[in-house]
Amino acid sequence: MVSFNYKLSLIFLIIVSMTFSHQAMAAASYSTPSISPTMFKAMPWKQAFATFYGDETASETMGGACGYGNLFNSGYGTATAALSTVLFGNGYSCGQCFQIMCVKSKFCYTGFTTITATNLCPPNWSQDSNHGGWCNPPRQHFDMSKPAFMKIAQWKAGIVPVSYRRVPCIKKGGIKFALQGNGYWLLVYVMNVAGGGDVASMWVKGSKTGWMSMSHNWGASYQAFATLSGQTLSFKLTSYTSHQTIIVNNVAPSNWRVGMTYQANVNFR
Repeated sequence: MVSFNYKLSLIFLIIVSMTFSHQAMAAASYSTPSISPTMFKAMPWKQAFATFYGDETASETMGGACGYGNLFNSGYGTATAALSTVLFGNGYSCGQCFQIMCVKSKFCYTGFTTITATNLCPPNWSQDSNHGGWCNPPRQHFDMSKPAFMKIAQWKAGIVPVSYRRVPCIKKGGIKFALQGNGYWLLVYVMNVAGGGDVASMWVKGSKTGWMSMSHNWGASYQAFATLSGQTLSFKLTSYTSHQTIIVNNVAPSNWRVGMTYQANVNFR
């Protein structure tokens, strides 16, 4: 199993630490969406391995390299996993959903569970890839929360071979935008993404500006170095997997504040 403390050293690469438990969320019922017709479909089954970290409370899975903060407050709960470097894709896999089933082990349970990628399982080069360094490239590996792991196998197994496949993310409501930064720098964490669950690129437009490309910060966060305070904000997003594009107009009002989360009325499919 991969040490949680070892994960933390990479997680701190995220510029802003987020705690959503004290944040309010505004529903942008007045937004006008535009959406392309492409839909994400389930992918073929592949082979990998799975372990778990933390205990039954999944408290050690909170936070994570994707920047979702408290996973209960942000809607992901305990059905989550950290992905090995190969699967994590420099953070572009954040939010993707996977069905995972245990195979070829006496510790397996019947059936599968569905998880969301919320964290990175970093390499551990001090251990052999087949003996402790489970997340070393080029291994495809899921370090699951213990509650998620216990749905597919007995926890005493430690590590089990699994079959997995990408599946559409089923989310309630529209995409959520958690705003951080300051008057000259806007950092947006994108959450509750349906369809492929991921984001490849993102743009922002203030009520006094045109569309501005945002750069990928880390995990599920995008940034724009611009003065946007006092302006109504619109966002355009393209899915990393399906290439579907969504435009959400006026999702954050002109009096938006850092620390607030705003929800659109549209999502990927």
